[in-house]
Amino acid sequence: MNKTDIINWLEQHKQAYTAMAQDIWNHPQLAYEEIYASDLQINTLKEAGFTVQQPINDMKTAFIAEYGQGKPIIGILGEFDALPGLSQKAIPDKEEMVKNGPGHGCGHNLLGTAGVEAVIALKEKMETDRMEGTIRYYGCPAEEVLNGKTYMAKAGVFDDLDCALTWHPMTGNAVMHKSMQSMVSIKFHFKGKSAHAAASPESGRSALDSVELMNIGTNYLREHVPDGTRMHYTITDGGQAPNIVPETASVWYFLRAASKEEAEDILRRVKNIAKGAALMNETEVESEILAFAYDTLPNDPLNELMYRNMQESTPVEYTKQEKEFALNLAKTLPTSGKCAEELLPAAISFKEYTKGNSMPGSSDVGDVSWIAPTGMVTTTCAPVGVALHSWQATASFGTGLGYKGMHLAASTMALSAYELLENKNNILEKAKETFDQVRDGKTYQPGI
Repeated sequence: MNKTDIINWLEQHKQAYTAMAQDIWNHPQLAYEEIYASDLQINTLKEAGFTVQQPINDMKTAFIAEYGQGKPIIGILGEFDALPGLSQKAIPDKEEMVKNGPGHGCGHNLLGTAGVEAVIALKEKMETDRMEGTIRYYGCPAEEVLNGKTYMAKAGVFDDLDCALTWHPMTGNAVMHKSMQSMVSIKFHFKGKSAHAAASPESGRSALDSVELMNIGTNYLREHVPDGTRMHYTITDGGQAPNIVPETASVWYFLRAASKEEAEDILRRVKNIAKGAALMNETEVESEILAFAYDTLPNDPLNELMYRNMQESTPVEYTKQEKEFALNLAKTLPTSGKCAEELLPAAISFKEYTKGNSMPGSSDVGDVSWIAPTGMVTTTCAPVGVALHSWQATASFGTGLGYKGMHLAASTMALSAYELLENKNNILEKAKETFDQVRDGKTYQPGI
């Protein structure tokens, strides 16, 4: 069984995995609540002959499915959580399926399913050819809150990997030559003193005023941080009623930077701003870190491998209806003047990773990339111009556009893992050398 056989197997079984992705899209669940998707994938993998370990570090929707024995150990990462408030029908007009319900606006219905598809295809090849080595599918919860893989890492489940492969739905076919940013998710809780806001305001100390003072201070900080740094927040507790001086108030921050070291320094400065706001207003403040994801470390040898195998995979062709969907969806975007071929690019892009070259986004894949060499690609799953975490993205990821990109990703990962198991050209050794170089002597320590 060679690569052609793997491609043929994927072609013969793609409808089953399209159905799985559609099923998960129809049943979106938020971080740590992804029971439907987790159970569906676990049952499918067990039926295919995988041994499943669940839960991981007390996370009920986290699991590992394994086949084979011995070295090398190749991991494929999967995700399946949805986003709040992004419910949307698979149509090119904004229309919720469930009012204010969740939706797969980041395409994780596709992301995890492609991993399942890839490892089962690879298992068939290993069984037929009696290949040595171990393949694992990691069912990773809660990527959208950026700590599922961190908790899995704390359990040590990635420590013995020779390498990991993953992907993400996007608007183009490419390898991830840019690093995603490190990110801290942190909540600040202020406590003051309540009072009648009209009769005795002098007796109160407004926790909400402290939150607003902190936000002002942080906004002034934006001028004095490295380019590309992001600091965004939402007030999660602003008091009970206007005529009561708020005794409690909370604000939730995401702090992003090119590296974990930069993120740590931004965190230090924002904490000082919070302390200053509390001091100015005679309130108290406490903080809790919810997530602290590392920046990702791209690996050129693995990316080159995945690039080549994406080229060898079955090319994607779009139907007339899919092109019309793309054109109609584009009318809701600034890119409405483009033709279908420009909206659904088939070209495959490859660029080598340059240290410090980061993109404005984050993922807990970063944690894994600091533990084992990690390769990552994106595929065209939505028209150019569609932003992740939007209703247009949810719509696209529930159509043939998303499913065709998913199958391309599954083929890319399966064919790449096949070569890694054979390791004829010392790909693993080259990937590990690059891994050591980009880490530059630093080791992984969980941020939470």
